[in-house]
Amino acid sequence: MRTILSALALFGLWLLMSGIYKPLVVGLGAASAVFAVYMVRRMDRVDQDHLKIPLNPFRFIAYAIWLLWEVVKSNVTVTKLILAPHLNLRQHLFHVPNTQKSELAEVIFANSITLTPGTITVETEGDAFWVHAVSYDEGDHEALADMDRRVTSIETGAA
Repeated sequence: MRTILSALALFGLWLLMSGIYKPLVVGLGAASAVFAVYMVRRMDRVDQDHLKIPLNPFRFIAYAIWLLWEVVKSNVTVTKLILAPHLNLRQHLFHVPNTQKSELAEVIFANSITLTPGTITVETEGDAFWVHAVSYDEGDHEALADMDRRVTSIETGAA
């Protein structure tokens, strides 16, 4: 059942992205989706390497919506900073602890920091990140601690 659903999902994504609905092209897209799922299943039988995703899908969707809103707010802030007559940059490199249990959640947290305009995760160091901010504020630590809590809350506990 999972194989069929995977093939249908791939085909649906392909169909949405191609935008061409001629019979030959649709048939080739369906064949490509089936072939891709076949190859993945065949590789799984050979190497027995399975990706475990220890995330709650509903909490992840809620987090993604929250993150999009944070990106919009940060874009506005960075745009105001850039368009100001005098650039008031307060660049700063600082240490941000993280509490995630899985590597996937750590990657989500680090990339969430980088997705937010004006900040970038520079380096990972054990259970913390080094973050560079273009316009540093003391409230950045609190905001990143909130982001850390939100990312940790989407984990299911299975690391």
